Amino acid sequence: MEVTEICFGTAPLGGMPDTYGYGVDEGVALATIRAIFDGPVNFMDTSRNYGFGRSEERIGTVIRERGGLPPGFVLSTKLDREMGTGGFDAGRARQSLEESLMALDLDRVHILHLHDPEHCADLGEITRPGGALDELFRIKEEGLATAVGLAMGRLDIMLPIIRERPFDVLLNHNRFTLLNRSANDLFDLANERGIAVLNAAPYAGGVLAKGSSAVSRITYQEIDEVRLTPVRQIEALSKKHAVAPGAVAIQFSLNDPRITSTVVGVSKPERVAQTIEWATAEVPDQIWAELGEIGYSLDDPEADRNYQPG
Repeated sequence: MEVTEICFGTAPLGGMPDTYGYGVDEGVALATIRAIFDGPVNFMDTSRNYGFGRSEERIGTVIRERGGLPPGFVLSTKLDREMGTGGFDAGRARQSLEESLMALDLDRVHILHLHDPEHCADLGEITRPGGALDELFRIKEEGLATAVGLAMGRLDIMLPIIRERPFDVLLNHNRFTLLNRSANDLFDLANERGIAVLNAAPYAGGVLAKGSSAVSRITYQEIDEVRLTPVRQIEALSKKHAVAPGAVAIQFSLNDPRITSTVVGVSKPERVAQTIEWATAEVPDQIWAELGEIGYSLDDPEADRNYQPG
């Protein structure tokens, strides 16, 4: 598979106000998906549980409209736990796949991740022999997925699993941005092992794209003025060099040779074109040196997050 350096993430298109602070209605979501399919990016990421299934269902609606995925388009989705109980055994993994294929109107997927094991009821259900991870690789052997990966946040759980399994790809979010570099060791390990890296959420949950005056959250959590300080410094530096902070944020990820594709969430059609514009904007070399003076965190950016799936 060949994928573009940008991948559009569709979690917001499922309508997840508890996570993002706003909802997205079906009409806007469908228009956004159509804009993605009509644009130059050939890569889209979703999940069984984004919006409790709405993200996949809305993508499936547009796939049916078009009689299938556009030629050469790569779709990534994820196996998810049972949201009511947190159960995530092999049976649930298989059921999650079947639900995804039905919602997306597909008979197989290009990339299939096991998703968010840190939020399941019992990690042993996933990692034990015959568990959900074994089922993920069995699904690949059956030809129902071309490549398999692990998509999650917490690095203390992710790193040992990555070391133990022959994944094709991994996805990590919010941990390699202008504000946080905690995924550095993970990306080094993946690069050494030939695992493709998908770096998601380069805007730290949206604040680096929409601005500190418009967004009151970083990595999906309400924040105070102290945590907004580096955001305001990045904004001031960007203004000094006459470039959008969003352009600096996305190109920080795009410029890293370890990263195969940067996953950018979009919530309306105009964000698709804006993403391409920022990715190709001219960013002065001097800005990268000056960014080093701002500093960044190596801590888990979601350590205190109250996880809300909707």
